[in-house]
Parts: sequence; structure tokens; C-alpha cells
Amino acid sequence: MPKTDYLDDPSAPKANSLVVGVTAFVQDDAGRVLLIERGDNGLWALPGGGQEVGESTPAAAVRETLEETGVEVEITGLVGIYSHPGHVIAYDDGEVRQEFSICLRARPVSGELATSDESTQVHWVEPAALDGLAMHPRMRVRVDDGLRADPQPYLG
Repeated sequence: MPKTDYLDDPSAPKANSLVVGVTAFVQDDAGRVLLIERGDNGLWALPGGGQEVGESTPAAAVRETLEETGVEVEITGLVGIYSHPGHVIAYDDGEVRQEFSICLRARPVSGELATSDESTQVHWVEPAALDGLAMHPRMRVRVDDGLRADPQPYLG
């Protein structure tokens, strides 16, 4: 479903929904970060998506990561909760979501990199190479918070 992201834009439509989203910050033993190039907007992102009814947040992050990357992960902690009311996502069907995403820390346990309906590329990315990737600013905050490995999660 086509979408438009707005960040602190006074002309953005008003949010009319809030959906639990999850992302997984996955690092391998070499310190590389698992990223996808999204099929809907061409931007690089952590794997993730919507939590389904009857599913726990950690289970949603594991499922979404496997679906989008081919990598099975184990959740190891919390990077943060991201709910900036100035970030809204407008969909063609009239839904306008306020950002609400829980980013969990994870480690890979098995699998091989593979694309999906939602990812056009999947890569392990060296932290030094992140600046060369097109990434939404709010996603970059999550990646940077994950790299900091702060024992206190981001709450905002």
C-alpha cells in the first residue's frame, strides 16, 4: 500500500490511527547491522512491521525479521520505544498513523539472507557504511540507538 511519511510537517494530515509496529536491531558477531531496502519507498530500514492480534511484541519482531530477511533471530533486549507524534504516515486508503514502534535488540541464530515481497535488498551493513544509505531520519535514530548499546532504552 503506497504511503507518505511526514516528519514535523505542519501541512501533514492529522493522525487517525495508532498501530503497534516492531523493528529488530540485529547485529552479527562482527558488529554489522541487518538492514533491508524497503520495496515500498526504496529506503533502508531495520526489519519490522505490524504486530498481529494474538501475537507478543517479541514474537512479531522474530516473525517480521524472518519474513523480510531470511534470518531467524533471538530477542535479547529493548533498544527503545518510538512514538514521536510529529511523525505520521499517510496511506492511500485514508489511514494516517502516528508513529508507534518498539525496537528490540536481537542476535541472529540461523538462516540465510533472502529478499521478500517487502524487501528488495537485504544486507549486513558495517556501521561505518550507514551514512551512505538513504534512510528515514526516524529509522536512523533507532539504528544509532542500537549501536550505542545503552542499557537505558530510548523512550520517546
